[in-house]
Amino acid sequence: MTRKPDRKLRRGWTTGACATGAVQAALHALWGGAFPVTASIVLPKGEVPRWPLAHAVAGDGWAEAGIIKDAGDDPDVTHGALVIARVAPGPGGVRFFAGEGVGTVTKAGLPIAPGEAAINPVPRRMMEAEVQALAAEYGQRPDIDITIRIPGGAEIARRTWNPRLGIEGGLSILGTTGVVRPFSCAAWIASIHRGIDVARANGLGHVAGTTGAQSERATQTLYGLSDHAMLDMGDFVGGMVKYLVRHPVPRLTVGGGIAKLTKLGQGARDLHSARSQVDFGRLADEMAQPALRDANTVLEALQIAGPPLADHVARTARDALQQMVGDAPIAVDVVVCDRAGAILARA
Repeated sequence: MTRKPDRKLRRGWTTGACATGAVQAALHALWGGAFPVTASIVLPKGEVPRWPLAHAVAGDGWAEAGIIKDAGDDPDVTHGALVIARVAPGPGGVRFFAGEGVGTVTKAGLPIAPGEAAINPVPRRMMEAEVQALAAEYGQRPDIDITIRIPGGAEIARRTWNPRLGIEGGLSILGTTGVVRPFSCAAWIASIHRGIDVARANGLGHVAGTTGAQSERATQTLYGLSDHAMLDMGDFVGGMVKYLVRHPVPRLTVGGGIAKLTKLGQGARDLHSARSQVDFGRLADEMAQPALRDANTVLEALQIAGPPLADHVARTARDALQQMVGDAPIAVDVVVCDRAGAILARA
């Protein structure tokens, strides 16, 4: 049983919100001649964060400000990153550029076109709104070039989905509400969806969702799949398949450890240990092996029943997957692995 926190988890702010606050502060310096003590913006749902400036530098015809991202109690890899925005007059409208540590989109299927800085639509609109408002306040033309950079962002990006999504050179500037809600599953599931979008846009006919690094390596090697075909499904098989049913790819492989795939075969859609458990009584009945009722783990059950248990798990997981897919034009198969990544069974 998962221990619940003994206090309310602290929310944080997205990279998009931090970038917008930095743009606001830099524009005050560019057009007003001085940096504010803090940056403060109104987010899409009405929240009003305030940030002290961690970086403030201006030169002839440009200014830049930086805010340290606080992700609250969420285990966000960008927590503590310095998000810097440079503003300078441009030839017309608001243009966005990727500086150090911010990625560039190279593949279709994302909400930003290839060749553009990986700054998502909502943060772009938020920054454009700040440009419009402050241009009106200072009597300036709203023609601004915005460059966002995150020192060290290229290294951080290696721990994100960006390399697989075709975002090269660094991080994405993300956020739809501006708020990071601690331990939310939504961000992970949204990343799975974007991975499917990229696979479809690039004409891939086979994708694989896996529960962890070992099953990913085994499944990718087995089928010779590219990185862009691999979906870091984690525990969210239900969220992945639900999206695939609406946005089909011809073939789906699910690869995972035997314990998680046992739960899939027993009907679980979320494979996290806090949200689904193996029914060992059911497993004993299906295998006609009463001793399995007393097993503490699936690995112990495997020691008792041997390879036929792995074959059974593969078949039942594949059957459950097929039921989830329904009439969608998707062929499915399953790869069951042990903790070292060795393939135990396929169906």
